[in-house]
Amino acid sequence: MHRQIRALLDAGHEITYVAPFTDCNVTPDPGIRAIDVPRAIPNRRRRALKAARGALKRGVEGADLLVVHDRELLFRLPRHRPVTVWDVRGEIGDGWGATAALGLTLPGHLSRTLPALARRIGASPEHRLHLILAEESHRERLSGPHQVVPDTAYVSPRPPAPPGRSRVVHVGHLSRAGGVGELIEAARRLLPHGIRLDLIGSADVRVRPLLRDAQREGLLDWYGYVPNRHALRMAEGAIAGLSLPHDAPGTRPVPAKIIDYMSRGVPVVTTPLPAAASMVEKVGCGVVVPFGDAEATVRAVLALRDDREGAAEMGARGHAEALARHNWPDHAGAFVGRLEEWAGKPVTSGREIGVLEAWHAI
Repeated sequence: MHRQIRALLDAGHEITYVAPFTDCNVTPDPGIRAIDVPRAIPNRRRRALKAARGALKRGVEGADLLVVHDRELLFRLPRHRPVTVWDVRGEIGDGWGATAALGLTLPGHLSRTLPALARRIGASPEHRLHLILAEESHRERLSGPHQVVPDTAYVSPRPPAPPGRSRVVHVGHLSRAGGVGELIEAARRLLPHGIRLDLIGSADVRVRPLLRDAQREGLLDWYGYVPNRHALRMAEGAIAGLSLPHDAPGTRPVPAKIIDYMSRGVPVVTTPLPAAASMVEKVGCGVVVPFGDAEATVRAVLALRDDREGAAEMGARGHAEALARHNWPDHAGAFVGRLEEWAGKPVTSGREIGVLEAWHAI
């Protein structure tokens, strides 16, 4: 919404956005045509699949291009549809035949058909399907000249505020796999040190009770969904930005929240997902902690708090890297141009592009 759709709107295109707005407690942008669908959590998967099929049919009416961000929606594509793009934001395993490497938990018949579908998407332009990849390393696992659109941020050229001493932040969607348990436990252990945790983002239905209980207990402040530009302003001046996803098969790109923290000069504390750890260690903009280790996270935060000069240097290095390599305006034009090329429509056409967002519980 804040990068790709915003760039398309700025280029004069009309957008239909199919996403679980209500279930994620998100108010759609007034500049788009929004189609709300239920999020496919386990006990509502059948209903969500049925709703998704109808939403896709309505969403593509009159559209020149369809962009899909969720893998499961590939199984619900309308027969009559415009040129279709799968934006692969998640991890890609070494073998397309392994659904676990794709981060999916699918019914048996879908698991059996996924390898053939993935090969068709990756190697058959005649099916009017294209891929967008999140990072260059994904090219090694797929054939074809696929477009790479990295996760980036809007990076201010002004020097960031130095890290503070009283709070840490997590910006982004909250889930068990994203480390919500470790976040709550870290908040509990940081509180005696005078440090509070700010959680900024929507949450899976299954973890909302945990977050509400933690907030009632006074462990943390959970703000729910906040528009990206406001969320990142809230992150400024934090001791650290936390990114604590669990380990998973396959190769994941750098989480977008890490780039967001860097863009605001906030030191990063991340678990050792390969791409994330490589980025943080190469740039020298944060600390890597073990998976599932809340105590290690606490030690990292306290060390950053007590070394203000070192933390400020980390924040400055992260900001410089984000400005040089991960500033979305530097990539937006190529992204919009490629979609226009695939759709066969110039920027001045103002025709419609449908965007179908993640709608299932990860």
